[in-house]
Amino acid sequence: MIVYALRRKDRNGRDWALCAAILLLLLLAPLPAMAQNATALFQQWLQNDLWPEARARGISEATFKAAFAGVEPNLKLPDLVLPGESAPRAREQHQAEFRAPAAYFAHIDGVVSGGRSRAKTYASTLAAIERQFGVPAGILLAIWGRESGFGSAKIPHNAFEVLGTKAFLATRKDMFRQEVLAALEMVETRRIGPASMRSSWAGAMGQPQFMPSSYLKYAVDGDGDGTADIWNSVPDTLASIANYLASHGWVRGRDWGFEVVVPREISCALEGPDQGRRIADWAAMGVARVNGKPFPAHEMRGEGFLMMPAGRHGPAFLVTPNFYRLKDYNESDLYALFVGHAADRIMHGNTGFAGQWGRIDGMRRSDIAAMQRALERQGYDVGGADGLAGFKTRRSIGLWQEKAGRNPTCFPDRDLVQEIG
Repeated sequence: MIVYALRRKDRNGRDWALCAAILLLLLLAPLPAMAQNATALFQQWLQNDLWPEARARGISEATFKAAFAGVEPNLKLPDLVLPGESAPRAREQHQAEFRAPAAYFAHIDGVVSGGRSRAKTYASTLAAIERQFGVPAGILLAIWGRESGFGSAKIPHNAFEVLGTKAFLATRKDMFRQEVLAALEMVETRRIGPASMRSSWAGAMGQPQFMPSSYLKYAVDGDGDGTADIWNSVPDTLASIANYLASHGWVRGRDWGFEVVVPREISCALEGPDQGRRIADWAAMGVARVNGKPFPAHEMRGEGFLMMPAGRHGPAFLVTPNFYRLKDYNESDLYALFVGHAADRIMHGNTGFAGQWGRIDGMRRSDIAAMQRALERQGYDVGGADGLAGFKTRRSIGLWQEKAGRNPTCFPDRDLVQEIG
């Protein structure tokens, strides 16, 4: 009676009192009881909370019922806050380890070999897409291979099961609420069958691994059949990836970047997208391509950015604004480097990195986070204490080392972590 007396909906039809009541029930119920009742609670949330907002956005009852027919919450998904717990469970214990950047490239050879064979098979399709969007074939093939193994990777989940569960229980409920509503719009307006909407554990769908909101914005029909089918159509998949990058500002005619040699007298703390210089200026400072060739003439006037993912313990790069368009697809520096390097090898027969990845001390992400917090207390901008050595952390380390009168490496090691912390 108390619950119903307090129920009130906002302008989007969201029933906040019902959400609070469900949360209270989940917190009070023992875990086995919660598992038994989860489906009933999930159905109440669907009908009394999500459905009113979906209806207000033009989703028909038939679409809503078809999307969630037989769907139950999947409590095995990561990043859920379960009853009696104050934080989500970690997906894998090894994710708490601080890993060497070199490990990210362990499977690049498979993407390169698969991309080379498909570059021939889909040559005309890739050429047409490049003419339309300005994104090179190698980049499209590398992303396709990295995201879904060229469509061969198993995409195991029902998208509505994943998105619904996460909108109900995840740490980022609001974000996933918008994604599940976007998925419903896909069914309503794009005529995508709910059963065909397979996704990863995070809700990313199809061969390019688009979230539903990205599908609505960027998925395009590449084969002319009237539907943007990113699950089964190679032309649709490649054209959609190209449209995503072009829509985010891919610069037609520019490369993604170049592996370079950075002289010792140039500080590794000059890294970052906010410290760009003309590539001609970097060259004048002594930065040179590892293959000994000059930078392309058309690149010399353009802006370039120093990128050293392992500091002085690994290869160095001058990257263009297109590198950061790859980061729009996936925010990781290493992801963008993987795609760019794989694209070069696919299309130009290049071999691996010229620079060698140094050995990285075994540390935990909690150790790195403690070091980051210590640097923050000293006034350095590390980009957040997340246990990851992003460019702001790397250059902060370099600046700290320079201030201490040391040769900067711009990368953590065990002794440095202990000393700074």
